[in-house]
Amino acid sequence: MRARGGIVALRSDRVLMTDGDSAERDVIEHPGAVAVVALDDTGEDWRVLLIRQYRHPAGRLLWEIPAGLRDVDDEEPQATAVRELAEEAALRAADWRSLVDFFPSPGVSEERIRIYLARGLTEIPPEERDFTPRHEEADMPVRWLELDAAVSRVLAGEIHNANAVAGVLAVAAARARGLDTLRPADAAEE
Repeated sequence: MRARGGIVALRSDRVLMTDGDSAERDVIEHPGAVAVVALDDTGEDWRVLLIRQYRHPAGRLLWEIPAGLRDVDDEEPQATAVRELAEEAALRAADWRSLVDFFPSPGVSEERIRIYLARGLTEIPPEERDFTPRHEEADMPVRWLELDAAVSRVLAGEIHNANAVAGVLAVAAARARGLDTLRPADAAEE
């Protein structure tokens, strides 16, 4: 172990290559994360929920979808997604699907992300909310954007967060194929 922070650690592995040589590879150990595309598909124009959050490493505010670390021992990924949607958007969903799984930076990190699609949304009444936002989460504006407009903003380079880019484009593709083609929320991670 070369370094450990509050969330990630950095180690160096010696890897045997196919030509018989070995090489050193740095690896960021990361607990993984989940993200949620909250979709309002009740009207003619589908809408997705975006939040605006400050990200210190990027040095800017980014439009994102609700997301969070898989840092609670023995918590299933969907339970993490349910918790994050409640904490960041004060929403519950009646229908959950696995939308897309990916490794955002597999050349250097173990981080794996599952993005869920959440539908059948209802607001959590204030008296039932059990989360107090702190730090960056204390000031996160929420905005509903038509799906087609969100796709346009992704393609125009106006949405930079990888989860939001992947989630918005995946929902647009799933809309064309039919949402019933999506995997169940508890689909195994491969």
